[in-house]
Amino acid sequence: MINKKVSKISSIIIFIIFFTISSVFIRNCKAIKFEPKNAISYNNRGYIHSNKGEYDRAIADYNQAIKLNPNLAKAYNNRGFAYYNKGDYDSAITDYNQAINLDPNDAIAYSNRGLAYNDKGYYESAIVDCNQAIKLNPKLAIAYNNRGLAYYNKWDYDSAITDFNQAIDLDPNDAIAYNNRGLAYNDKGEYDSAIADYNQAIKLNPKLAIAYNSRGYTYHNKGDYDSAIANFSQAIKLNPKLAIAYSNRGFAYYNKENYDYAIADFNQAIKLDPNLSIAYNNRGFAYYNKGEYDNAIADYNQTIKLNPSYAIAYSNRGLAYSDKGDYDNAINDYNQAIILDPNFTIAYSNRGLEYYNKGDYDYAIADYNQVIILDPNNAIGYYCRGLAYSNKGDYSSAIADYNQAIKLDPNFTDAYNNRGIAHYKKGDYIKAKADFEEVLRIDPDYEEARENLEIFE
Repeated sequence: MINKKVSKISSIIIFIIFFTISSVFIRNCKAIKFEPKNAISYNNRGYIHSNKGEYDRAIADYNQAIKLNPNLAKAYNNRGFAYYNKGDYDSAITDYNQAINLDPNDAIAYSNRGLAYNDKGYYESAIVDCNQAIKLNPKLAIAYNNRGLAYYNKWDYDSAITDFNQAIDLDPNDAIAYNNRGLAYNDKGEYDSAIADYNQAIKLNPKLAIAYNSRGYTYHNKGDYDSAIANFSQAIKLNPKLAIAYSNRGFAYYNKENYDYAIADFNQAIKLDPNLSIAYNNRGFAYYNKGEYDNAIADYNQTIKLNPSYAIAYSNRGLAYSDKGDYDNAINDYNQAIILDPNFTIAYSNRGLEYYNKGDYDYAIADYNQVIILDPNNAIGYYCRGLAYSNKGDYSSAIADYNQAIKLDPNFTDAYNNRGIAHYKKGDYIKAKADFEEVLRIDPDYEEARENLEIFE
């Protein structure tokens, strides 16, 4: 199943050099050669390596700069940037700490540390750091952007949008801020506003692969899978190493029921990023829908290994165990999913079905009670609870639940059919016949209802 945050927000981080660099790599090399104690030259060459994505070489240069000048705050800040881009957030934070100790008025170091905290999931710490950055420099657009990221990850989309608005006001040409605001609009369900922001991001930077990825994400949420695939494909064309775009395109293919194409994309996503847990989860679901339950379980196992707190993976693995007839393992997985997310309606619903299949109707009813508490408009919850009541012989309670299911979904043929059976067992043959006839009016090919009607002939 797709993860809410499947389209990763792209974020930017500022790092400082002492002067504008323009074709200075050779000049800096010469400076190092003839002035081997020139810390600034090492710092600036580190910038060049970092800008090329050569983070290990950048770190080596920053190490030398710091060795030559242990009080060079910007070298710590820049080395923190390199560590951040390597995914080593703890080392990045350590360097930002030192940069701040050396220069407590460095707004950018606070903003950068806030972004590292954000990626570690320490959203409150991220917000505190961005607040300080903004206090020191109220016109630092990136600090608003980074604070917006933290609010976004706290699901506080309105606060995120407010910050992205401010970032855009300060820098109207910031394509990343438009992209990020679009993602916040997307998660609020305001898809047209989201697409408008992605369009602007792409207009400002036609080569911004993440904006195409984000636009594809929103088209996917609108159910326009072909447009989603086209956007993910463009993102991949611009950045063939963007693993999340392959994963997202795979999920769009999955929703078009093209499972082989989906699996091929998930394979590529995993090849590019072996730690991308969502790709394993989604590939597992593609295998599940192909009936390859063992392959599905293997992928869910890997998902859980990478992300032990991922409730959806436990729930999905439970489905695979269930379809293999292993109800006990299925229940164990649903139990774990519920422990991780006590409001996970689907896990309660699926666990209730396992209890129903095992004949534990009271446990099933307890789970469907919880489904209905969490989602009072869940017609399936009422219907399944009705089945459990019916199997306990409590036909009046069953009929009440079928009534509610039908009220919520007037074309719910299974609910009509089973209500008809409950009426029949209570001896109310007129109502039973009316229900079976209603099933056939909605679906003339519903064979069980036709067979039930034959009783009255």
